[in-house]
Amino acid sequence: MKALVLSGGSGTRLRPITHTSAKQLVPVANKPVLFYGLESLAEAGITEVGIVVGDTAAEIEEAVGDGSKFGLDVTYIPQERPLGLAHAVLIARDFLGDDDFVMYLGDNFVVGGIRPLVEEFRAHRPDAQILLTHVADPRAFGVAELDASGQVVALEEKPEHPKSDLALVGVYLFTPAVHEAVRAVKPSWRGELEITHAIQYLIDTGADVRSTLIGGYWKDTGNVGDMLEVNRTVLERLERRIDGEVDDATETVGRVVIEEGAKITNSRIVGPALIGAGTVVADSYVGPYTSIAENCRITDSEVEFSIVLRDSSITGVGRIESSLIGRHTEVTPAAGVPSAHRLVLGDHSKVQIRS
Repeated sequence: MKALVLSGGSGTRLRPITHTSAKQLVPVANKPVLFYGLESLAEAGITEVGIVVGDTAAEIEEAVGDGSKFGLDVTYIPQERPLGLAHAVLIARDFLGDDDFVMYLGDNFVVGGIRPLVEEFRAHRPDAQILLTHVADPRAFGVAELDASGQVVALEEKPEHPKSDLALVGVYLFTPAVHEAVRAVKPSWRGELEITHAIQYLIDTGADVRSTLIGGYWKDTGNVGDMLEVNRTVLERLERRIDGEVDDATETVGRVVIEEGAKITNSRIVGPALIGAGTVVADSYVGPYTSIAENCRITDSEVEFSIVLRDSSITGVGRIESSLIGRHTEVTPAAGVPSAHRLVLGDHSKVQIRS
């Protein structure tokens, strides 16, 4: 069994962060979202992985390499522009051959991995198996309609009037039967070859399409709010570890991880929180559900429920929360500005804030 991981797309909902970084590489708990997916594939026993890449191909390839650090053998499949999930299957035909495969959206996050789902698929081997979850607003997703027996009868992509609240999770399992389906579908009103249309083709032609309702946590990390929620979920699983330097004037409470090379002075760190290697925190408060990447500097400030990317500094700020701070960003005080701090800052930004 192989895997097809989709890592193209422009990540418009995460701008300005994704102006200079692939959305799949934005870190959660100081590790790119994409890496969690690759690790879950390896844990499920899948080693041959094709990664579909677009404009950010060089960045993805630099981060993932040949896949050996994940126990994978990675092949890169270029996609000129994002023309839909079914198009990704279409252009990956040579790589996939006649093998069954998992299609995994690289910016999706499934707590607990996908091993049980892969094992279920291998045991029963339907033509396609989709994962579903209840969502509050299904209009933003592919939506499944089930009959009274729980059989999938119809799929619709981002419907204005959804017939259910069951959204398709970004993990799909297929036999080679899907190749005929992706060749048969036409572009949607969005100009894309939709995987929902291909699966509907399978249903209409009598193929065995099954669904699994996942009870665990799933997120499409396409916007800042979802990124912060996934970060919170991952940090909940931290185990306390203090490898860096912490002085006697500092208090650490609960599940706090301070990586080797970090230095904390005269501060209070309340977990779950993660402080990356080489980061300096001085005279500050870092609150729960915060991850601060490597080589940052937090001085005379408060940060809570936030993600701070590498090589950034926050100095003299009264309080920052619910924020995503890009790489090489400077946040400093400025006179005459009301102190209301809710930030989404792109890489290399400079922002002045009055406490």
